[in-house]
Amino acid sequence: MTTAVQVIKTSVSKDGRTATVSIPVTFLQRSGRKQILTPRGAAPWSPAPRVDTALVKAIVRAHRWRQMLESGEYSSSAELAKAEKVNDSYLSRILRLTLIAPDIIEAILTGRQPTTLQLDDLLKPMPAAWKLQHSVLCGVPQATSHVR
Repeated sequence: MTTAVQVIKTSVSKDGRTATVSIPVTFLQRSGRKQILTPRGAAPWSPAPRVDTALVKAIVRAHRWRQMLESGEYSSSAELAKAEKVNDSYLSRILRLTLIAPDIIEAILTGRQPTTLQLDDLLKPMPAAWKLQHSVLCGVPQATSHVR
């Protein structure tokens, strides 16, 4: 659910003791959490870094599974998926996380990823080129990208 206030309004009570200021913000609810997004063109507000444990767990799992395949412990992703009791398709999508740009991984591990970035976003097909990943995942090209 997204609700947006469009106009900045200010008013002062008749006795001059109360001032009311309405500021345009967007309320976004994702994964049961509510987020406040600042309007376009406004100075960005940055809350304290928040490590998303679902993202971290998926990245760690991806690298662990990749190591298990590369070491020869398992000869195929289907064999590994069976051993891990997960769907082969899911395992393949998680393994793709090992191809994400190192600076994006670092931002996720330190809680500096964009606040709107969710695991579902990482599991969708994305470009292999790291510069293009910034556009897809962070919403801006790498040259101007700044993860929180």
